[in-house]
Amino acid sequence: MPAEPHLKVELHDRVALVTLNRPDALNALSTALREQLLACLERLAADGAVRAVVLTGAGRAFSAGGDLKEAHRRESLEAIRRWEARSNRCRDGILGLLRRMPKPAIAAVNGVAAGAGANLALACDLRIASERAAFGQVFVRIGLHPDWGGSFLLPRLVGPAKAFELLLGGEIVAAPEALRLGMVNRVVPPEALLEESLGLAARLAEAPPAALAFAKRALYRLDAAAFEQALAYESHAQAICRATADFREGVLAFVEKRPAVFRGA
Repeated sequence: MPAEPHLKVELHDRVALVTLNRPDALNALSTALREQLLACLERLAADGAVRAVVLTGAGRAFSAGGDLKEAHRRESLEAIRRWEARSNRCRDGILGLLRRMPKPAIAAVNGVAAGAGANLALACDLRIASERAAFGQVFVRIGLHPDWGGSFLLPRLVGPAKAFELLLGGEIVAAPEALRLGMVNRVVPPEALLEESLGLAARLAEAPPAALAFAKRALYRLDAAAFEQALAYESHAQAICRATADFREGVLAFVEKRPAVFRGA
C-alpha cells in the first residue's frame, strides 16, 4: 500500500487493521490524516480480499477530534472557507464509505474519542471499547455545532433526550456508561481490545459476503438520505458558528489551556 505516515495498515488474513497514527497529537484529525484515511478506506472497500475493517488509534487516544491547532493557523476568511470545504469533502467521503462499503467496520476504541473522533467511532457498524475509553461530544466547549454526523448518529444509539443532554452538555462518558447507554457493543480490558476486535472481525469475515453486505444495506438504506441531509445541515451550522467570536475564543482558550469565556457574539 502507498506510504501514509499518519496511518498504519496491517492485514490479518481477511481483516484490515487501520490505526490512526498521530499519538503525540492524540490522533487529532488533521487534513493530512483525513485525506489518508479516505484514500485507505476507498482501497479497502474495493478490495474483495478484505472482508472486515477494524479502526483504532495509536497511543492513549482513539482520536481527540479535529485538529484545533491546525484550524487556529487559518487566518483569513478565505483560507478558512477553503479548509472547511476540503475538510467536509473528506468527512463526507469517510463517513459515507463506513456506512456504504459492503463489509463491516469495527471501531476498537482504545482511549478518548472526542468530538469528530467520537463520531468517527459512532459511524462504524460496531464498537468495542477498552475500559480506558471515553466518549465526548465536546463541540459546545469551543462554540461549535456537532459535526461528523453526531447530531444524526448519537440519538439513534442513546435516544433523543440523552443525546440532547450529551450534545449540549459536552460531558465525557466513560466506557461503562457508554455501554449502558448503547453507544458501544462491549467493554473489555485494554490488553484484550485488539484481540477481541480482530476476533470479532475474523468471525464476520467468515460470513457469506453477499448476505452480510445486504444485511448492512438493509440496516442503513432507509436512513441514507436523512444522513446526507444531516451532514449538510451540520456543515451549514458549523460555518455559521466558525464565524463567531465565541468560536475564536473557544479555540484560543483550548490552545492557551484555559477556560473559555463565551459572550454570545
